Amino acid sequence: MNFRCKPLNAAIALALCGATLAASAALAAAASAAGQAPAPAPAAKPAAAAVLPGDDFFAYANGEWLAKTDIPADRSSWGGFAIMAERTNERIVKLIEAVAADKNASGDARRVADYYSAYLDEAGIEARGLAPLKPMLKQIDAINSKTALARALGSSLRADVDPLNNTNFHTENLFGLWVAQGLDDPTRNTPYLLQGGLGMPDRAYYLTESARMATLRTKYQDHIAAMLRLAGYSEPDMRAARVMALETRIAQAHATREDSSDVQKGNNKWSRKDFAVKAPGMDWNAFFKAARLDKADNFIVWHPDAVAGAATLVESADIEVWRDYLAFHKINHLSSTLPKAFGDQAFLFRQALSGTPQQAARWKRALGATNYAMDEAVGRLYVERYFPAENKVRLKQMVSNIIGAFSKRIDALDWMAPATRAQAQEKLRTMYVGIGYPDRWMSFDGLKVARDDAFGNAVRAEQFHYDRAIAKLGQKVDKTAWSMPPQLVNAVNLPLQNAMNFPAAILQPPFFDPQASDAANYGAIGSIIGHEISHSFDDQGAQFDAQGRLRDWWTKGDMDHFKKAANRLVDQFSAYQPFPDLNVNGQLTLSENLADLAGVAAAHDAYRATLAGKDAPADADQQFFTGYARAWQSKMREPAYRQQVLTDGHAPAPYRTAIVRNLDAWYKAFNVQPGQALYLAPAERVKVW
Repeated sequence: MNFRCKPLNAAIALALCGATLAASAALAAAASAAGQAPAPAPAAKPAAAAVLPGDDFFAYANGEWLAKTDIPADRSSWGGFAIMAERTNERIVKLIEAVAADKNASGDARRVADYYSAYLDEAGIEARGLAPLKPMLKQIDAINSKTALARALGSSLRADVDPLNNTNFHTENLFGLWVAQGLDDPTRNTPYLLQGGLGMPDRAYYLTESARMATLRTKYQDHIAAMLRLAGYSEPDMRAARVMALETRIAQAHATREDSSDVQKGNNKWSRKDFAVKAPGMDWNAFFKAARLDKADNFIVWHPDAVAGAATLVESADIEVWRDYLAFHKINHLSSTLPKAFGDQAFLFRQALSGTPQQAARWKRALGATNYAMDEAVGRLYVERYFPAENKVRLKQMVSNIIGAFSKRIDALDWMAPATRAQAQEKLRTMYVGIGYPDRWMSFDGLKVARDDAFGNAVRAEQFHYDRAIAKLGQKVDKTAWSMPPQLVNAVNLPLQNAMNFPAAILQPPFFDPQASDAANYGAIGSIIGHEISHSFDDQGAQFDAQGRLRDWWTKGDMDHFKKAANRLVDQFSAYQPFPDLNVNGQLTLSENLADLAGVAAAHDAYRATLAGKDAPADADQQFFTGYARAWQSKMREPAYRQQVLTDGHAPAPYRTAIVRNLDAWYKAFNVQPGQALYLAPAERVKVW
């Protein structure tokens, strides 16, 4: 989810439990060629008769789909999320094409159509060649002092990271900026500075000693050289070697993905004057002036060691190396709007990372770029056509029911002190829930979009979003602001705002089907709703109070009990082994696993409450749990699967499905018995909420 404070699904298994669960991992990681739609609302009958639900619930529920589904050639993975996104994208493109054909279209709708059309204009992009890029490269080539370098680094800063809502820690720029309310002061917006500067996904790709990572490092250095060669630089291999060496040194100072997820380690308050003392080597005055942050007095530095390490490298590394580094990343970042040779080369390296055999069609890339640049404007087109009001009404009722079920669970906890319970209930009572789309649409007035300038449009859009982030520093905190656009197939919990977003695009089959049974819908979208609610009380969310302030509101005894239960879940997931040389990281995935566990439990309670004392259909619980499992239908190519395990806070789908082994109702529904691979004795089942 996110599902979270981390989008639900980010990419978009298994030795511990034995051969059958390992088989579902092999199926989930398989590679092939054309996708099938997920099954509709699940029936109670087994999807894979040869597999017992107690041996491998993922394969039991999804075996038929896994057997007949191939991963499309332009995808690194395929499943329910991707299929819903594909359906949504096809609808949006038709809407954009209709706007493009309408001579009377104006405002943001016209900007969307023109942005999309410009990206599709491959002939125009080829004709312009490197002309749009050359002024930028000329500016980089003119850097002749460390002060000028600091200015260049400051001017390249963009609002392109998010450590809490979308858990996005990656930017090619040396640092990334996020503007949100302060961790300790929920009344004002604060600039957060995060680590960046790497062209590969994570520090592990630079520092891990393995044959696979060594091969990827070689391919990345070759990619750097190829991009510089295409741009006309002399001695590209030499330049690539020193860029790679510099990035490796940057990576050595980076925090791990686990440490990046620890909000306490990220809560480092620095004044602007502190940077010169705590991170010497950079002309910070020049940096902040170029970044237009010279009026900001206080910052949160999420990765202090990385910021200090980068500043040291600014001082110690030769300017020539930094110029090559900046030139490469400028070319690489904008490659999709440059002549075809640049986009093709960028895909070649992405192919090495993800295993995707074929580049996506140009229209798909054009839509992706348009979504990135004008997300809410695109989402507004989608909502007005495809999100009926009755769906919003029904979802609001489901959310209310699941919040009520979670509230009852909190009241029933015998280990929670009254003071902690009261604060937890206050979080539930004051939570803002956004369903479908924002209360107020964002305007893109002021963004210049030209129908014949894909490159310029991309540059101006990034600057537009950066300008909006800087402007927020002088504005009141908006507790109802959305973190995800309506056309995104995802959901998110926003801990600083004590809020949740459920975009319109996720409120469609197989997650939400107006024609399906309540049991199936509560198992699918209901578990997602419960997941997001529970993020407010997981290992991260529990650190924020009802106002979004980072504050310890738990008694020591309550927190000790919570951590003990959470550690058992860490151990459970760390034992899963998708590959002989790679285990799931139970600590990295803990927040999402806790949310899955609590979400399914609360959704099941809420479904049962809707019966109001009436008897449920005999197979209702089977429908509920199978609905949950089928929501996670997915397959991944091995390189992408490995990348997810290394860098993603979400466990692979087969393991997320296996969270049901901790719920008593699942055992009863499927008659799961001792000796079956997923069976846990009652005392071994993890229970938190």
